Amino acid sequence: MEVWKAIEMRRAIKGYDPEHRMSEAEIDKLMSLVMLSPTAWNIQNWRFVLVRDPEQRKKLRAAAWDQPQVTDASLLVVLTADINAWKKEPLRYWRNAPKPVQDYILPAMAQFYEGREQLQRDEGMRSCGMAAMTLMLAAQEMGYQSGPMDGFDFDAVSKIINLPDDHAIVMFVVIGKGNKEALPRPGSLAMEDVVVLDKFA
Repeated sequence: MEVWKAIEMRRAIKGYDPEHRMSEAEIDKLMSLVMLSPTAWNIQNWRFVLVRDPEQRKKLRAAAWDQPQVTDASLLVVLTADINAWKKEPLRYWRNAPKPVQDYILPAMAQFYEGREQLQRDEGMRSCGMAAMTLMLAAQEMGYQSGPMDGFDFDAVSKIINLPDDHAIVMFVVIGKGNKEALPRPGSLAMEDVVVLDKFA
């Protein structure tokens, strides 16, 4: 499937076939693709919690106001950001780069992030946002439907998945065989309402 077609076809689907299971090969393919998503400084600060255990899914569904797609979709991915990824063995992000590049990048990266907590968090949100879109488009190309979710109790979910203190939850993405059509698009803004040339008036 061409990328433009996947973009046009992708919709946020709420209803899924609860009997359908994705194969391990499909899940591995999906995750290998999402791990190609870009991150600043190549810090790869996304962490993907694949929730497979049915009991864990039920707890998360309760924390998500009983939305059925949490348990019915073939795959539930909780996207989280490792806020401190930039300083956790940073050489591993650049281990294949020439030494002069490493000698420049690693101190520059530390200087960029050190003491800038809001930037560290924002970076995680940006990275996970790009990864979520990659995940949904890859799923569409593989013949699956998907839906991003932020309708849940973030604190409750953090406890359920035992979220580390230096991580932040960004969103859920559910993936599976949709059994309900998406509602008609409720309304799109005109291009002139969202595209700004050169600067705001």
